[in-house]
Amino acid sequence: MKLNIALLAGDGIGPEVIDQAVKVCDAVATKFNHEINWKPALTGAAAIDACGEPYPDETHEICVNSDAVLFGAIGHPRFDNDPSAKVRPEQGLLKMRKKLGLFANVRPTFTFPSLLDKSPLKRERIEGTDLVFLRELTGGIYFGEKGRRDGGETAFDNCVYTRAEVQRLAKKGFELAMTRSKKLCCVDKANVLETSRLWRETVQAMEKDYPEVTVSYEFVDAVAMRLVQWPNSYDVLITENLFGDILTDEASVISGSMGLMPSASLGTDIGLFEPIHGSYPQATGLNIANPMATVLSAAMMFENFGLQEEGQVIRDAVNKALNEGIVTEDLADGGKAYGTKEVGDWLAAAI
Repeated sequence: MKLNIALLAGDGIGPEVIDQAVKVCDAVATKFNHEINWKPALTGAAAIDACGEPYPDETHEICVNSDAVLFGAIGHPRFDNDPSAKVRPEQGLLKMRKKLGLFANVRPTFTFPSLLDKSPLKRERIEGTDLVFLRELTGGIYFGEKGRRDGGETAFDNCVYTRAEVQRLAKKGFELAMTRSKKLCCVDKANVLETSRLWRETVQAMEKDYPEVTVSYEFVDAVAMRLVQWPNSYDVLITENLFGDILTDEASVISGSMGLMPSASLGTDIGLFEPIHGSYPQATGLNIANPMATVLSAAMMFENFGLQEEGQVIRDAVNKALNEGIVTEDLADGGKAYGTKEVGDWLAAAI
């Protein structure tokens, strides 16, 4: 297969972890006789520095003319610490999601047998955890009207959803549940929010189309609590943009490190694959960042192309590295810590 992949390294540790994912993907391509054409492009703070825009038109053109996007991370302290900044790296991410139509964020959370005792939660609570959040990505409060009034003394952010936006996300949730244990949880705040009542009634109306799927409805605050009590009781969860943003970060640490969790953002035409961690600017250039989340995001990319064996080869290499202690300092636990580049080299060689 010939694949054209847009490569958006971004900021901070983004370029370092992306480099390791490229090594791994190239090793997979060699092993399975694929051809990958990498198409680098700027985004985030790097793009602002280069041309004043966090998601330039040139980058968008590269993305829409590619088969998928492999993405690193964006963000920089100089923007985080300046509330008056008019242009921010994160604006590029929101713009990219909207323009590419990436409405479904797929965030798996799973455990690794060799790391069960590194989780902040007890082994008996997390063992067997294998859940997936589908977070709506292009609607809700992040994209609603926002502003100030009363001379800047009052601020507002509107949360708006259409039934069609809920339906297309829920459809992916039902379809994913059918491939797994046929359990779906709709996460909302329907006892307070009108948008959540729209979510709940829309999903309820879709139940008849998927009679094999058992659907539950839970308030977001209850799910936040139960994720740290019984995470292995969940399978597929669907929710709106803001709730999903918070809950998926909470779920991510169950595995023992945010540096292990991949994600995908899917639309009708193209998918974007990225680690869930941020740009971690403090570690930039130190060769200490964990590249495994980015590498596992590449595995999701191959699987999205229908190349299941290629994805599994990557997962097997990551599991072998974890079992043999080929890890960066966040997982070394006092033992030998390998550098970002060394872990990437080891994974590529293993493949």
